[in-house]
Amino acid sequence: MLYFLSIAALVALFAIATMTPINMGVLAFAAAFVIGGWVSGIALEDIFDFFPGNIVIAIIGITLLFGIAQLNGTADLMIGGALRLVRGKRWAIVWLMFFLGAGLMTMGSTLAVGMLAPIAMPIAKRYKIDPLLMGMMISHGVLGAAFSPVTVYGAFTNGWLQSAGLPNNPFVLYAVPLGLNFLFAVAIFLVRGRDLMHSGEQDIDIDIDSITDTAETAETPPRGGQLVTTGAPTGRNATATRPGTATTATTTGSAQPKVTPGRIEELEATGFTPMRIATIVGILALLVGGAAFQLDIGVCSMVISAILLCLAPNKLKTAVNNVQWSAVLLVSGMLTYMSVLNENGTVDFLGNAAASLSSPLLTALILCYAVAVLSAVGSSIGTIGIVLPLAAPLLLAGDIGLIGFVAAVIFAATIVDVSPLSSNGVMVLANAQVPDRNKFQRTQFKYTGYVVLVAPILAWALVVLPTSL
Repeated sequence: MLYFLSIAALVALFAIATMTPINMGVLAFAAAFVIGGWVSGIALEDIFDFFPGNIVIAIIGITLLFGIAQLNGTADLMIGGALRLVRGKRWAIVWLMFFLGAGLMTMGSTLAVGMLAPIAMPIAKRYKIDPLLMGMMISHGVLGAAFSPVTVYGAFTNGWLQSAGLPNNPFVLYAVPLGLNFLFAVAIFLVRGRDLMHSGEQDIDIDIDSITDTAETAETPPRGGQLVTTGAPTGRNATATRPGTATTATTTGSAQPKVTPGRIEELEATGFTPMRIATIVGILALLVGGAAFQLDIGVCSMVISAILLCLAPNKLKTAVNNVQWSAVLLVSGMLTYMSVLNENGTVDFLGNAAASLSSPLLTALILCYAVAVLSAVGSSIGTIGIVLPLAAPLLLAGDIGLIGFVAAVIFAATIVDVSPLSSNGVMVLANAQVPDRNKFQRTQFKYTGYVVLVAPILAWALVVLPTSL
């Protein structure tokens, strides 16, 4: 009976958060106290101890640091400089967006799609580049780099493996999703972008100053919960409601600039200002410290952010608004509830049931498809937070490669964020310069369907199978 109630509560909170604008973290905290305290008899103090403080600090520090980079124009400087390099080559702009997305996400920007889509989608219309190709190249670049050690997703996954006492390899968990997303980018380019290679050069004059005015868009957190669009007629506003929060963000076909206090003065100064140099040095220090010296990402990002804030306290006072508080709530709530399920034996019960199936490799494939389908309609990071603990007994049995399986699962859970039901996909949809937005949305759904069908089996065949033999 205990296991049944625990599982029923898990299914209920996932379903409610998917169908309503309630943050899944709130429901998970409530379930942790009810199932943990009243049903399982776990002491309240013990439930409080389940709170994942290290992961919460990592999310706050990472999003704060890149919020500072946005506010002082460092991110705009990097984007503008990169665009100057490919002027006149349409195919190169498409690939630049993939690598820009990957680069920004690697450095910790959860708003990378929101920064690039308002720039890239108008370019696609003006220079006759397939808008789906442009949007998906951005998305695959960003989603591919989602598990950099200094991103929300990377900190979450690496933190869970560490807390569970399981082996970890941050580089592999970063490189595998990036490589698989690169394959999808190559595939969609070959299908929809081959003509760009034979069309010759065009005089593409990109106004870098206008880029800095439009790079900021409606705040778009990582999937937790996701953004759901209401189909807007052509030329009308596309409204996106975020079931992870109680707010509604409205965007139009072209993103509206949002210049916050303190940002105006920074953007008036072009080039490498002392503040921008300090920000770049801070980001590089975070990357080197985490990758080379295994320093705690959350602590490092918080210290670096504090130093940068002290250098320009008045200009950067609004940077804290960029912290993804909805993601903090979702992650901390889900991990707390999953710790309750681990304490009352539910995780072992479900994990042993999965591990007892006749073929561990078949079980791994089923789980990859399960997370892809669940994440397509729900929260990616929430799905990962559910599946990884449930798969722990299967991993500990040693019948499949641990790191390979984890890499495949996190890839399958995030690549489906190309959907217009996700925060990434809706930013592409909202900024697409197309005559029929509903038709474009249907095309996005169709492409998402292909991704859901192909991505799990691809990850299983290329990653899980070779590491398990």
